[in-house]
Formats: sequence, structure tokens, C-alpha cells
Amino acid sequence: MHNKSFDRDYRQFAPQDTQVPDSGLVRVEDDRTGMSEQSLKRAIVDNLHYGQGKDNYFATPYDYYMAIARSMRDRLIKRRIQTARTHIQEDSKVVYYLSAEFLMGRYTGNSLINLGIYERVRKVLRESGLELDDLLEKEHEPGLGNGGLGRLAACYLDSLATLEIPAVGYGIRYEFGIFEQEIRNGWQAERPDKWLSFGNAWEVSLPEYRTEVKFGGHTESYTDTKGRYQTNWIPEHTVFGIPYDTPIPGYGVNTVNILRLWKAESSNEFDLDAFNAGDYLGAVANKMFSENISKVLYPNDDTVQGKELRLEQQYFFVSCSLQDIIRRHIYHYNSLDNLHEKSAIQLNDTHPSIGIAELMRLLIDVHQMDWEQAWHITQNCFAYTNHTLLPEALERWSVNLFGRLLPRHLEIIYEINFRFLSEVRKRYPGDNERIARLSLIEGEGADKKVRMANLACVGSRKINGVAALHTKLLQQDVLRDFYELAPEKFINKTNGVTPRRWLLLGNPRLSNLITEKIGEAWITNLDELRKLEQFADDPQFRQTWREIKQANKQDLAAYIERKNHIQVDTNSLFDVQVKRLHEYKRQLLNVLHIITLYNRIKRNPNEDILPRTFIFGGKAAPGYFIAKLIIKLINSVAAVVNDDPSLEGRLKVAFLSNYNVSMSQQIYAAAELSEQISTAGKEASGTGNMKFALNGALTIGTLDGANVEIREEVGAENFFLCGLTTPEVYELKAKGYNPQEYYQSNSELQEVIRLIACGHFSDGDSQLFRPLLDSLLYNDKYMLFADYQSYIDTQDRVSQAYRQEDNWTRMSILNTARMGKFSSDRAISEYCKEIWHVEPVPVEFKEYSPEDMNLKVSKVHW
Repeated sequence: MHNKSFDRDYRQFAPQDTQVPDSGLVRVEDDRTGMSEQSLKRAIVDNLHYGQGKDNYFATPYDYYMAIARSMRDRLIKRRIQTARTHIQEDSKVVYYLSAEFLMGRYTGNSLINLGIYERVRKVLRESGLELDDLLEKEHEPGLGNGGLGRLAACYLDSLATLEIPAVGYGIRYEFGIFEQEIRNGWQAERPDKWLSFGNAWEVSLPEYRTEVKFGGHTESYTDTKGRYQTNWIPEHTVFGIPYDTPIPGYGVNTVNILRLWKAESSNEFDLDAFNAGDYLGAVANKMFSENISKVLYPNDDTVQGKELRLEQQYFFVSCSLQDIIRRHIYHYNSLDNLHEKSAIQLNDTHPSIGIAELMRLLIDVHQMDWEQAWHITQNCFAYTNHTLLPEALERWSVNLFGRLLPRHLEIIYEINFRFLSEVRKRYPGDNERIARLSLIEGEGADKKVRMANLACVGSRKINGVAALHTKLLQQDVLRDFYELAPEKFINKTNGVTPRRWLLLGNPRLSNLITEKIGEAWITNLDELRKLEQFADDPQFRQTWREIKQANKQDLAAYIERKNHIQVDTNSLFDVQVKRLHEYKRQLLNVLHIITLYNRIKRNPNEDILPRTFIFGGKAAPGYFIAKLIIKLINSVAAVVNDDPSLEGRLKVAFLSNYNVSMSQQIYAAAELSEQISTAGKEASGTGNMKFALNGALTIGTLDGANVEIREEVGAENFFLCGLTTPEVYELKAKGYNPQEYYQSNSELQEVIRLIACGHFSDGDSQLFRPLLDSLLYNDKYMLFADYQSYIDTQDRVSQAYRQEDNWTRMSILNTARMGKFSSDRAISEYCKEIWHVEPVPVEFKEYSPEDMNLKVSKVHW
């Protein structure tokens, strides 16, 4: 890619431009991290030359992307250094967010937005014949998560930095992220996600901060010279954790926090004796074992080996992180007595809950603290966010596996349990059933398991759900015994999403319109969107709103044609369901509706059916057969519906493969109907529902998770409600739910099921989808048949509403205008005030000073 303009522009920079003036300060124009157009262009050229080793004659589009990314990282690193220095000088309390998943999306575009120079960089590149948007597409998105959990963590890091809260995100630097999804003959096929194949411009490796993590072995107890009982863990093997930092900038502020991800490396990479003896595999066996820990996101844990690796991953990153927290704290305070006063550690679901036992081990075994003080510090450091109402998602580990892999931690957990249950017995004497439910250990004999959610509840100062309904159900059902024991621990924190990525970056057309009408304050105060209500009845504003949605639909339609080779009608209703494939999320119910419409048209070709484009996206866990069969059914229905000329294009179905953050930004901007139809009482919160509504999509949904609060905020008249409520679900199950009763009494439902059963969507193979049909007809765990008619009737109301163009647009505007509550800034502000008790720490940006030019070894390790 030979770009003469960049070559010419580079030659014009004279040597004196980089000299330090006599004043000792670097002028803004001469600062290598300056923000002027001249400084930006020079930075990109420098990084192209000295980072990529190319000039414009040899540079590829990827080289230019890397030059842009490194140029932006340089600017963030400078602010990161000042941020860290400020936090130390201000003696700040720090939030440590522990999460097994971080789905950050692409970094470069988001960083340009938060630095406020997106358009400036676009202009600089365009003057040289380059298009920023095209180059940003070259960034390989890190797939370090499965779905909502990781996307929420990403939103929270963005808000922590924007609100100027000292914070560090901790996780795993998976070499292979969530798999890349391909669709082959309608089936999901998984390919490795080699997101690091071409390197990562954004991370900084810090091998000098490596930590040592132990596994296996045994413990030895003894009495020390002071007469204290001590335990020494003799591991079978050890692994090093190497930290890699990625800067996380706040919007419009100088604060740059970090995401610190840990890579596993062997503590003994090469066994020379084994090599010399001819055992070549044995010579590198330890290296292979160690590096497997951070090799791939969430292994399939259907096997014993998969379970063991998953536990190893969780302990590895938690141990690395806690050792890092302690190291930083001791350097600053030379004592751990006030660790809980200066550190707020948030457990993002049960995955990092082993941290409670690990912090106890570090305090009592390594730092010689007595149990009572260590427990007081531990309980006051940790807080626990529960993200699930599904019992199978509350992690439980075999005691045998736990003891073999983490023998010292099992001892500590038994001690925690003994002390905890002693207090429970005092409170509830003789209530053995309650004691059994509260115990950290489940079962008897060889089948005992460690309950990680119980450990998190006992060892945390606060426990929060992620939507009002979810928290209520935790208190009444999933964690009822813990709520009755300590109701003051429980608090609700409804999830939120960052408006920077999910509206400002993802939907620039709509963002520009909003800013033009109400100013830009909404970007950091989403409640400002309420000012849009005054335009909801303005004909010209409605027209512009529709034109923006139409333009976004055209972009998505072009993507669908390019990727799926399907032409869709951009005047049709874009009906979208994109999320992880799971039975409780009920993509299958959506498919039943598509087939219902298909049958109606086949029965009566002249029936007035609203044209719809059904868009699906999402990945099924590799070992989840039923979810993968649902993907196959979606694609099989698409193959029939899309190629049926009698439908005259009124129905189109597209399954977009390899759904990820970058793709979702385009989908949310174009969506008109958001499918949020999980079985009531199953979805903890959801954040996709918020992103859709923020971008002006209307919701069809059950009263589940955050849908309840979204409906309250946008108004019942602007939300399409369907299905049973949570109490009705519980009541129906208690009476004995029989799906056959609903099936036998509904002729349209019978017709849909029979069409699938006869092989109409499977080339005559009547057995292909039999497992799905059997699960519906004889079990229907997630009550699709019970909600079918309500869902179909509500979809008919959607069709009627969509035909009333002006009113639909009004509803769309009001959905966006009333989404202020669902900002991650609001959620993080609540966490800060009510759980973490931390305050913002503004960072003043400073130019280089003579002191910065001095080379010396610092005593501060940050």
C-alpha cells in the first residue's frame, strides 16, 4: 500500500521539531503524544517506521492500523503514568474488579472516542488518502468472554475510568478466546480464535511483576518458635503468572485505569536431563502443562480434565491478582492491617470466589496473621455479584478434585465452614436442614462438593443481584437462607451499559442527531436523554429519526448480503434476537413464530402479513448439543423460507455467524424489534435489552430480568409484553405443568410442530429435530408451549403497531429518551457509594518536566 502523501508529509518534519526548548517543558506541538493534527500525523508515521519497520511504500492496511493503535496507546500510557502517580499521592482506595471474562471489543475506536479525537484522526488520515473506519476493521477483537458477563465487565471498566475511580480489572490473557463460529451446512462449527496471531498493539508486558502460583502436593503442619500453629503447603508444581496491562481511558477525563490480564508460564520450561536422556516430550512437559492454564477460554467441562483445567484457571488468575494487590499495598503502607480500608475487591460471579480462601491463605500462611484478623480483613475486602438464577450455574467442585489440586484451600474452607456453621447453630438450634443448605460443603461420602456461591456469600461484606427482580428472587429462593441469616448484606445493583461504546461509537448517525438537539452532556449523564421527549411529536424530528434508522438498516442489509448472500428488504421490520444460545433464552420460541407466519402465508398466499427480516446471532457452548441443534433448525428454516418464491420476500431469516462486540454495534443500531423472551424468572438481568432500547428498538419481552425495569421506565404502552410472570411460572410448575395440554388445545401450534416433525425443514429427515420436539412435547422445561399463544398474539400487535409509522417512531424516540437509568455510570456510582465506599480522584494532566527527564530507579511498584 504505497501512500505518497504520508511519505511527503513525513519529510517535512524538521529535526528541530523534536528538541526540548530551554524552558525545560515540551511544547504541545513538539510533544510526541500531542493532540494536534501535526503531532498525530507525525506519531502515526513514526510508529509505522519504528514500530512496524515499514515505510509507506511497503505498508499494508494492517501496518497502518498498528501505527494508529500504537499512537493512541502512547497517548494513553502517558496519562496512565500520571493517573497511577496521582492515586499514590492521594492515598486512594482502589477498586479491584475480578472477572473470568472481559469482552472489551475493539480498543482503538473506543480509545479515539474517549480521547475526543476520533474525527481529528479521521481527517488526518483522509488527507493522506486513508479511511479510518476501514483501518479499524483490521483490529482483531479479543474474545475474552462468552457473553453478557464479559460485556458488562467491559462497560464497568469504562465507567470506572470515566467517573475517575481508581480501579484495576483483573482476568486471564487467554491465548485463544471464545471460538470463531462458522456455519457449515447449517451447523455450528468451532475454529480457534487466534486473536494474538499478529500481536496486540495495546498491551504492555510486565514480566518483573510475575507471581508464583502453586498447585497440588500436600500440606505439613507444625508449631513455630513462638508456639503458633502453622501450615506449610508443599506444591507438586508451580506456575508463573505474567501480567499484561491494557490502558482503559475514561471519556473526557485524564484518568486511565488498567486491565491487567495474566498469562501462565512454566517455572521450569526445559528439563535438560530429560532431553539428554531422549525424553523430548518430557523435557517440555512442565511448560506445556503450565501454559495450558491460559491457553483457551473456558474449556468444555463435561470431562474430568475439563473441570480440572477450569478450576486451575480460576485459581490461577485469582491467586495472581491477590498477590499483586498485596504487593502493591505493602509497597505503599508496609503493612496489611489496613488492606480492607484501601482495597475493594469485587467478585464478578462465582468464578473468582476461590479468592476468599486464597486471601485467607496469603494472610495467615504467608504473612503470619492470626485467623480472626485475617477473616475480618477478608470479609471487608470482598463483595460478591451474583449473575444467575440457574442452579447449575452456581459452581460446585468435587471435594476430591479440590483437595488434589488445592489441598491447603480445602483445609481453609473446612475451617471457615466449621466456624460459620457454629454460629448458624447458635442462631437456629436443631435446624439441621437449614444448616445443610448453608454449609459450604454439599453431600456426604465420596460425592461431596464445595459450594462456591456459599463461600462467596460467607466471605463477602455485600451480595448484590443485577436487576430488581433478580435480587428479589435471590432473596426469596436461590440464596434465601443467606438472606434470612444476614439481610443487611443484600443489595440490588441493576446492570447498565456504557453510552460511549453502545451509542456514541456504535451509532454515530443517531449520536450526532441527539447531540445536535440536546447537546453532548448525555454522553456522561444519560438522564439528559429525557430532553428528547420534547421532540417525540415533532414531524421533522421523527422523519430524521426514521431516515437514520433506515440508513443503519441499509448498512446491516449490505453486511447480510455480503456475509450470508441473502437479500433482505430494508422496508421490512428488522426483528432481532442476538445473544448466547441457551434454551432458557428461547430462540426456539422465536423460530416457532417464524414457522407460524410461514404456515399462514402457505394456507392463504393473499393474507396480509407484515414483511419481516428475522436476524439471529449467538454462539452455543461446544458441548451443548440442544443449543447447537437450535442453530441448525434456525438455518434450516432460513433455507426453506428464503428460497420459497410464494412468500414473495415477505419473510427472510438470517443467522449471522461469529457474533461479537463489533458486529453487535452494527446490529443494535439497525434493530427495530428486540426479542427478550426468556422464561420469566430465569434471566438475571440482560444488557442486550438495554443496548437495543438505547438505540431506539422496541422490546417484545417477558417480565424477566431488567425487562421489568425497562418497561417501567419507557412506559407499558411502549413495550410489547408477553408470557407468564414469574409467580405464574412458579405456580404452574407447582401444580404440575403438562405441555401436552397446551399442544392439544392449539391447532396452529400443532401445525408448526408437525411441519418440523415431518422433515419439511430437514430434507425429509423426520429424526433430525426429534430431540428438540421430544423436549418440548414431553418436558418443555422452559415453558415455550405455555407462552406460545401469548407470544404469537403479541407479535400480531407488533405488526399492527409497525404499520402506524408515525406512532412507531414516537415509541422508538421515547425508548431512547427514557434509558437514562440503564447507564453503567449510574450503576458504578451506586457500587461506589453503597458497596465499595470509594471517591473519585481527578487526575491533572501535566506536560513533561525536567524531573521527568531524569533517569533513576523508582521505589514505587505500581
